[in-house]
Amino acid sequence: MSPIRVGLLGIGTVGSGTYNVLQRNQEEIRRRAGRGIEITMVADLDTARAKAAVGPGVQVVDDARKVVASPDVDIVIELIGGYGIAKQLVLEAIEAGKHVVTANKALLAVHGTEIFAAAHRKGVMVAFEAAVAGGIPIIKALREGLTANSIQWIAGIINGTTNFILSEMRDKGLDFDIVLKEAQRLGYAEADPTFDIEGVDAGHKVTLMSAIAFGIPVQFDKAYVEGITGLAAQDIRYAEQLGYRIKLLGITKRAANGIELRVHPSLVPAKRLIANVEGAMNAVVVQGDAVGTTLYYGKGAGSEPTASAVIADLVDIARLHTADPEHRVPHLAFQPDAMSDLPVVPMSDVVTSYYLRLKVADEAGVLAKVTGILAGAGISIDAVLQREADEVGGEGSTHTDLIILTHECVEARMNGALAQMQALPTVLAPITRIRKEELA
Repeated sequence: MSPIRVGLLGIGTVGSGTYNVLQRNQEEIRRRAGRGIEITMVADLDTARAKAAVGPGVQVVDDARKVVASPDVDIVIELIGGYGIAKQLVLEAIEAGKHVVTANKALLAVHGTEIFAAAHRKGVMVAFEAAVAGGIPIIKALREGLTANSIQWIAGIINGTTNFILSEMRDKGLDFDIVLKEAQRLGYAEADPTFDIEGVDAGHKVTLMSAIAFGIPVQFDKAYVEGITGLAAQDIRYAEQLGYRIKLLGITKRAANGIELRVHPSLVPAKRLIANVEGAMNAVVVQGDAVGTTLYYGKGAGSEPTASAVIADLVDIARLHTADPEHRVPHLAFQPDAMSDLPVVPMSDVVTSYYLRLKVADEAGVLAKVTGILAGAGISIDAVLQREADEVGGEGSTHTDLIILTHECVEARMNGALAQMQALPTVLAPITRIRKEELA
């Protein structure tokens, strides 16, 4: 068969990695796909950079629409990112009858329902393995490898920047702001790291995994998203003393009243494998009713790890290019007419357990008042750690830290108790609340 022809939109870090890996491993890829896969056309505003990256054998243009409209392109790879022009180009490619491969988790998490519906109507594929966890094949595992299972929950470290920051805070005892600057200097964090450190990037990714795991529409607007900017070095240290590590987790879970969809810092028992994922690495734990617990670990970003996922999608499309659309794996694993209308559970209705750190006046009766409020709200205590004032504030200090671990309760009840505790005159600073996930 003649090679399948690919048009590439954007040849930055991932685009150049995709071109290089495809060239380097072209013979093995051809043997697996059953036909060659060739990038024949590239669009990038920096045409000089693009020409240097791909050499003379590939047509380079500065207008992405020329690639989308070209009759000589079978598959369009979208690596531009964002919600704007990328959405228009993807929809135009679909309308032109072209398959699409994308690493754009933000686009799919927000507009995926529209994009997948358009692709279904036109009988083309939209493949997005590279959109979640870089080189880890978690989308394929959820869509195909675990298809016999009723998925119970997924918990993932799916943002390398925040995991690097939390690892450095734990290893070096430094506060968030200091480690963020170091992460930016080393290239692990962007100049504007907002999407990473506020949990938005992880929210996009867990939204996609949730849709595939539970057969619900992609609905990022209903996800609860909380980042790591409020964490302090002492929280990392206290968690360690209690046998936990703090990780930013993307969590989606089957609950009695719907599907949980949330991103936030979590205390995870130090003995769990995922608690020991360090640096910029990613990991996803999936709990299925038949298979039990499975763990997927690897590089969540970078040129060639992400290119590995992009090319895997290209191979899938090359294999299925001529197949009846009804016999392909559905975009979100479930048949389009069999999607569920299970609601996303509001965060106030989520049941979990908690770590609380209170900066309190070092005087008698403070602990009794705090525990009394928790008891009045029906929240039971698992453990209490009270530091000596001298340890926290130095010799002669008049304040100390009170750390409490609770048993499970509904979030709304904890919110009410926190408001009461915060109002106590002996509570001297905003209370730190971190959810606790046993992942058992």
